[in-house]
Amino acid sequence: MRGIAPVPGYVVMQPTTLCNLDCTYCYLPHRAFDRRMPVEVARAVADSVNPWAAADTRFSVIWHGGEPLAAGRAHLADLMAPFVGVEHHVQTNATLVDDAWCEFFRTHDMRVSVSVDGPAELNAARVTRGGAPAYQRILRGVDALRRHGIGFSALCVVSAPRAGLAKELYGYFLDLGCDVLGINMEEQEGVNSRSNDFGGDAVRAFWAELVEAWRGDPRIHVREIEWTLRYAGAVLDGSADEVLPRTLDPIPTVASDGRVFLLSPELAGFTNDRYGDFSSGNVLTTPLREVLGAAAESAVWVPEYLAGVEACRATCPYFGFCGGAHAANRYFEHGRFDGTQTNHCSNSKIQLLEGVLDHARIH
Repeated sequence: MRGIAPVPGYVVMQPTTLCNLDCTYCYLPHRAFDRRMPVEVARAVADSVNPWAAADTRFSVIWHGGEPLAAGRAHLADLMAPFVGVEHHVQTNATLVDDAWCEFFRTHDMRVSVSVDGPAELNAARVTRGGAPAYQRILRGVDALRRHGIGFSALCVVSAPRAGLAKELYGYFLDLGCDVLGINMEEQEGVNSRSNDFGGDAVRAFWAELVEAWRGDPRIHVREIEWTLRYAGAVLDGSADEVLPRTLDPIPTVASDGRVFLLSPELAGFTNDRYGDFSSGNVLTTPLREVLGAAAESAVWVPEYLAGVEACRATCPYFGFCGGAHAANRYFEHGRFDGTQTNHCSNSKIQLLEGVLDHARIH
């Protein structure tokens, strides 16, 4: 049985709940409110993180909102200051990126990932609080990054897979100039209740088409393709059992008020009569290292989730690739944590692997 690792590979920090956009597929419940993280929270997290970073060659702190830049440069710098020896990453919608922010990124050696869903017509879900399209503002931010020579990743949400879309998206991101591309199939989670049952055939064909486009001009690292090829290579050389880590990364997300959410950042901000607020502690009262040391029993839902992972292992032939359905997807699709396959599993794991294999069979 896979337990939870006492030391994470990275920590997610929420500098503010506020987002200046109001994307229709967003899962965040409090994105209209500017609840900023006190510096005391960052200091408390750094007390645990800095020793981990000193013992590892690479440890990341990921600033994720809301929109992290909505916290402002001065406050974000104060939050980052307690951390020593870490890589700072930020996931941003890029609408606030300008010359001053680019200087900030360079000064703090910050790695940038931009959320954008492709050409203008594919960004209909990404709108301002007044409902206006945000695409041109996103492009202005990307132009600033390019002007300052700051490399960036891109994160794209796909809400309606169809023939030709993967090729169109890959060409777009080649032109955009990103170094790494991640593709997220839209998920039914948080306050986004839209169905993500897109049909297995359409999703599988999307992934096969994406592999074909990538092979034609592999200048971008495509996260999902590289994951899949790594697994396929391990199967072929007999080391598939070594692909998944022995223990689950706890993926600790520290909310703006110091509460710690494990395994799925998307659970932050929600409550349930059975599971409470899903948090596993608060760094203002309990050191993060202690929260993680007791992770398996830290919240009432965690043992149920671990049982669900074992149910996946026992019943799903894709477990070696997937590692079990994500906690938030189980909860928001099934209402509990010990269910097995989710639509997210099908879209982003099963059909991904099958799509890559389809391409390999043909070519």
